[in-house]
Amino acid sequence: MKAVTSNLDAEGKLKDGECKEYYQDGRLASVGSYRGGEKVGRWQYYLRNGQLRAVGKFAAGKMTGPWKWYRENGQLMQTGSFVDEKKSSIWQRYHPNGALYDEGEFLGNQKIGEWRVYDAKGKLIKTTNHKSRRRQS
Repeated sequence: MKAVTSNLDAEGKLKDGECKEYYQDGRLASVGSYRGGEKVGRWQYYLRNGQLRAVGKFAAGKMTGPWKWYRENGQLMQTGSFVDEKKSSIWQRYHPNGALYDEGEFLGNQKIGEWRVYDAKGKLIKTTNHKSRRRQS
């Protein structure tokens, strides 16, 4: 079931101000703000069971800065940051038991540097090195 979302209000104008969006069954899907029809500031997204799914910020309609995602039971699932809606900085994912699953750095949506993977008990099981790829013109 998808949330009913649009950057237009009931009168067909671009949304401005705080906004709540709902799933088709009426349950809350997200809370945040629009400016000129673009998402801005802090947004919170919810699972259909009412638990927080994700929280982070938008600037000019693009994901920016640190974000967090959660599992249906409320436990942290992953953290990471965006620059212009591209994964950047350190990202971490977690096992369902809360132990760190993997961690590493992104630059422009690409993994760079050393990435580490851990088992559910926290033991390091794999390390990989990613070289940054330059864009070709």
